[in-house]
Amino acid sequence: MAVSTPAAVNESVAINHEVLRSIFDNCADIVFRPLKLADRPEFLLVYIEELTDSDKLEQIISACMISRDADRLTKYRIVNHFPELVAKILKGSTAIFLDGKPFAYVADLTSFKQRSINEPTNEASIRGPREGFTEDLKTNLSMIRRKISHPNLKFEKHLAGEFTNTEFVVAYIEEKVIPGLLQEVRRRLHAFHTNQLLDSGYIEEYIEDKSLSFFPQIQNTERPDTVSASLLAGRVAIIVDGSPNALLLPMTFWSGFQAAEDHYERFLYVSAVRSLRFLLAIMSCLLPSIYVALTTFHPQMIPLAVMLSISVSREGIPFPTVIETLLMELMFEGLREAGLRLPKAIGSAVSIVGALVIGEAAVQAGFISAPIVMIVAGTGIASFAFPSYSLALPFRILRFPLLILGGFLGLYGVAIGIMFIMIHLVTLKSFGVPYLKPVAPIGKQFWKDTLIRMNKRYVSERNKQ
Repeated sequence: MAVSTPAAVNESVAINHEVLRSIFDNCADIVFRPLKLADRPEFLLVYIEELTDSDKLEQIISACMISRDADRLTKYRIVNHFPELVAKILKGSTAIFLDGKPFAYVADLTSFKQRSINEPTNEASIRGPREGFTEDLKTNLSMIRRKISHPNLKFEKHLAGEFTNTEFVVAYIEEKVIPGLLQEVRRRLHAFHTNQLLDSGYIEEYIEDKSLSFFPQIQNTERPDTVSASLLAGRVAIIVDGSPNALLLPMTFWSGFQAAEDHYERFLYVSAVRSLRFLLAIMSCLLPSIYVALTTFHPQMIPLAVMLSISVSREGIPFPTVIETLLMELMFEGLREAGLRLPKAIGSAVSIVGALVIGEAAVQAGFISAPIVMIVAGTGIASFAFPSYSLALPFRILRFPLLILGGFLGLYGVAIGIMFIMIHLVTLKSFGVPYLKPVAPIGKQFWKDTLIRMNKRYVSERNKQ
């Protein structure tokens, strides 16, 4: 905004018209609609046509033409200063100027095309609600409010982004929120300054504890039921306008292994599946490095028949086992990333067929041994078992340094890598909460909803005691 632009709205419609014309210079989407009647004060409507409900707009125009003193406009908000008025117009509101009035009426007539509520694509659920967040903030808040119909559910509205002026909401349940958490969230958000806020990921990078850590310290989800359950558990959610992904904090290591339907299925089945997820997570990170370490440095630890089979399959292979495995892992990750970027109709087919064709061709050509293809394929399948995509990423990345350590130092190198990872996880915190809680440090609810899920009836009876 220019320095010479007046701060206060003038009584003259003509002057206000000129000021807004200078502010919105070369803004073709801004509509200036003056209304001049012989025996009535002059009106001026300023709005963005693509963001305005045309039917409601015509009703306001009729009110301006019929009501001499604009009595029917008094129900709208009054704005006296241009900076606030400009922000309202850019968000889709309509500004109404009346000659002789040193202010503008602001009517919220926002209406724009938005995506309908669909099933979440990244957090598919076999059982449970099938609705996911959209890009509209009001719609997302209404889905949460419908699940938690209680006055203690609070939505604190904030604004960020000098150029984007994006609204976001901090949601929590009073009396249930973790003590001290809300104050810490407010403190970090108060220090959060940016020129642009287009997605919740912008906030995540600013307010997380250690931005250089591979492990996510803030959980993201596109499911209203997950957000509602987290709020009831005392956590805080951040929902950003224009983003279908809400942030949940604090996050622990174990929450990344909990799927949406874990609380909808029977507890015995869920407990067994969670144990399988933990096993697959370890497998996705350590399987290639352990295989390389055993075959290169510790063949005596492998059964003789298995070792002979591996030796026969490696005859004529020009690369060491570590280089062979590293090349296949890079190829597999490349195919997976290409499958994500391609159109959905052909993305999955390209990644699957590409892996089969390249793996078979590499074995037939004598560049790669068959056991390596099996190890890489098993590792890839295990990495798909993570309910949280953000938690799967560090396991995929750490697989490579562990593989190199195993290739040069054997099991000793793998043990060193695991030790450093565990030290990092033990010292990592999310908004003051230990990342491995309640396992390290061990808490009262160690068995309640971490490694296994206990029967809800048993937990309710224990809570009543």
